[in-house]
Amino acid sequence: MKGISVFCDQSFPSDEGWPFAKYLGACGRMVAVNYVGEELWSYFNAPWEKRVDLAWQLMEIAEQLTNNDFEFALYLLDVSFDNFAVGPRDGKVIIVDAENVLVADKRLIRQNKPENWDVWYESKFDDCDKEACLSFSKEILCARATVDHNYYAVCQNLLSRHATWRGTSGGLLHDPPSEIAKDGRLEALLDECANPKKRYGRFQAAKELREYLAQLSNNVR
Repeated sequence: MKGISVFCDQSFPSDEGWPFAKYLGACGRMVAVNYVGEELWSYFNAPWEKRVDLAWQLMEIAEQLTNNDFEFALYLLDVSFDNFAVGPRDGKVIIVDAENVLVADKRLIRQNKPENWDVWYESKFDDCDKEACLSFSKEILCARATVDHNYYAVCQNLLSRHATWRGTSGGLLHDPPSEIAKDGRLEALLDECANPKKRYGRFQAAKELREYLAQLSNNVR
């Protein structure tokens, strides 16, 4: 098991629907959490239907950590295939490495109103030719009420053609069926989510991508 943030596991427990491994207890420097399953990487070449479902779950996680009733935004600063796992029985995606999560109190941001607090923040695409590459400013993430960082992190590092890991590229949604590839909608949404061409384009692309993946995986609620 990789490093686990006890703060996340206890403050945002899995029993309340948060996507973290369940914290069982600790003794000294030893922390016990439940076994979640194989890392996301082991599903890189899984059947298309399975990869679509996992991609939908990842986008739902990005949404949950960004917008929730608790008004806490949890921004993932280290996003790679090794930092997520998939339950062997329920197929549920869980974050297994929460050491690099920044927590922002949106209520406090709205109360204190730092400079430009109400200006939507768009994360800058960073084509750095490195694995798990992300560009971010902790200061800005903690000072804006509306941020697209989690969508950016998941799309760039896990789902889109820009994702690279262990010598591979193409992301979790590589090699879609011919009819989906020909339609072009999926690729367009992934590209706009990772590297938007329109102002605030990532926000809209992430919303549409979640809906489209739900449709593809029959997870429409």
